[in-house]
Amino acid sequence: METLIRQGVRHFLSGGARGFDLMAAALIACKKEIGADLRLDFILPCKDQDALWPERERELYRGLLAEADGAIYLSNTYQPGCMKRRNQYMVEHADYCIYALLHEHSGTWQTVQYAKQKGLCLISVTEQRF
Repeated sequence: METLIRQGVRHFLSGGARGFDLMAAALIACKKEIGADLRLDFILPCKDQDALWPERERELYRGLLAEADGAIYLSNTYQPGCMKRRNQYMVEHADYCIYALLHEHSGTWQTVQYAKQKGLCLISVTEQRF
């Protein structure tokens, strides 16, 4: 993300998922706090996605959501397929796909395959290559 920011990228999307999504969003939020001219928007599968999360992660998520410049909810409540719709939406509205791929055939793997198909610039932060 640092390289992209130096190259002039100013708008970042986050799916708000536990793990890498929240870590990446936190980095952008920190950059914004120290004066970087960045925009952070969350693209969320549903309004209640954090309902079953541990309290600590729920607090982090809600704090980042409060600091974000915007949020788009693709559904009011969890529905089958809403996570996939969130991932497709992000790919369709992005030029880059920054990802941490740990498991083949996971939701992340499917999203990366879709991003490849759509011609996005892919940036992996892991050494896993599938």
